[in-house]
Amino acid sequence: LATLSQGFGDGFLRQGFPTITCESPYRLNRPAIHIVAVISEGIYKVSTLKITYHSLSSGKSVREIVPHTLVDTGLRWHVRAFDRTSNEFRDFVLSRIESANLHGDEPEEHELQAKDKQWNRIVELELVPHPTINHKEAIERDYQMEQGALKIDIRAALAGYLLRLWNVDCSQGHTLTGPELHLALKNHQALYGVENLVLAPGMNSHSGSPIL
Repeated sequence: LATLSQGFGDGFLRQGFPTITCESPYRLNRPAIHIVAVISEGIYKVSTLKITYHSLSSGKSVREIVPHTLVDTGLRWHVRAFDRTSNEFRDFVLSRIESANLHGDEPEEHELQAKDKQWNRIVELELVPHPTINHKEAIERDYQMEQGALKIDIRAALAGYLLRLWNVDCSQGHTLTGPELHLALKNHQALYGVENLVLAPGMNSHSGSPIL
């Protein structure tokens, strides 16, 4: 599919390959390549960065961060990093970074990826067809479910993004309605302690601020 939509991929790197018509959804936000370059260098060198960032909650500010991973949520790219302003690990959307420079300070031990509890914790999500679906077999085939369920191991720091991207109904009793709802979360207990539940459809409360 990558070959058909983008023109490259395993086994098709030759001229004269007969292509067929294939389109992909347009991506609305694209991070600046020079920002990606600096962030990547900071991750590779395990270095602190000074960034100018535009936050939805606090506007424009200058921050010092210790980045450890680039993440594609399916909707946007962000960097997982320790934020010295809030003194916790957070997600920074790459397209909201106005400028980024290597700071040079040696990160402290509590600022490194090994201390990011939400990142290092793995949760198992069990997804099932939404109860409003009449022909559940179609959904089971969509997601290659076994015995009517799809089990996914994912980092706690990414759980909210996955549940939002796939419109998974996480409400008690699966009470949400709408044509976009094909999936429901069966094991709500798996979300205990996950900080970015504000992103999950049907969740009314959360225990942290995952993204700025």
